[in-house]
Amino acid sequence: MALSLAACSTTDSSSSASTADESSSASTSSSAATEESAGSDFDNSQKISVVTREDGSGTRGAFIELTGVETDEGDMTTVDAQQANSTNNVMTSVAAEEGAIGYISLGSLNETVKGIAVDGVEPTVENVKNGSYTIARPFNIVTNGDVTGLDEVSQDFISYVMSAEGQTIITEEGYIGDDAAESYTSTQPSGSIVVGGSSSVSPVMEKLIEAYAEVNPNATVELQTSDSTNGVNFALDGTYTIGMASRELKDSEVEAGAVATVLAMDGIAVVVNNANPITNITMDNLRAVYTGELTTWADVQ
Repeated sequence: MALSLAACSTTDSSSSASTADESSSASTSSSAATEESAGSDFDNSQKISVVTREDGSGTRGAFIELTGVETDEGDMTTVDAQQANSTNNVMTSVAAEEGAIGYISLGSLNETVKGIAVDGVEPTVENVKNGSYTIARPFNIVTNGDVTGLDEVSQDFISYVMSAEGQTIITEEGYIGDDAAESYTSTQPSGSIVVGGSSSVSPVMEKLIEAYAEVNPNATVELQTSDSTNGVNFALDGTYTIGMASRELKDSEVEAGAVATVLAMDGIAVVVNNANPITNITMDNLRAVYTGELTTWADVQ
């Protein structure tokens, strides 16, 4: 199967252990001192550089809804916000600018930026699972009509990603899969399909496609990355066999025939530059930052 991407003596022992402990302690102290020094150098009076996702992004749609940035009057994200068209671009922008703030898929969070707590709750898989971290949304695969109406390869691929084997990959990649999923069985169908949409879903989908290639080499699955809105629309018009959306479907999309299947759950992590000493932000302040009411880090501290 082809994968196309468009888009490791006792005295001596005691002495060694003691030396290791002292070294670890010194390293921890040095790290803490470095963080404290970085924090003391941070200029709270500097302007907050707001980074958001582009229109059509499922992550943006979920974020503005869950934080209250979206009101009856629409999306109230400040016009001064910098728009980034992918998760990686958000991280790159935040990592490059000391005063920046952004939001990304929790499963994509890495050491290049710092995830912060919201209302005192850390963005972790466990906190998303137990419901204490509330900025979370589904990763959906989207089809035009019910899955049973799709071709054999599409049905087999969906069976795989929703199986115990597929859900294990999802969990290993830092997302929240279904622990009760059943094992995969395949009829080894042949053919080609296109899966496309959300850039947040795309990284884990790539892993799933690679794993599916090993269990069914008769099929070709092409991955195209765009955004959630295109993921839905192109699934409906046949451009994509299966769409990807990192948000709930809109009523209008459901009325047009789109059917969502929850692939996984994912948190949306609020991220800042590693030089920023902030570790927590209230939901009210987060909303105010994104609507432009709070414009400097001194306003947030």
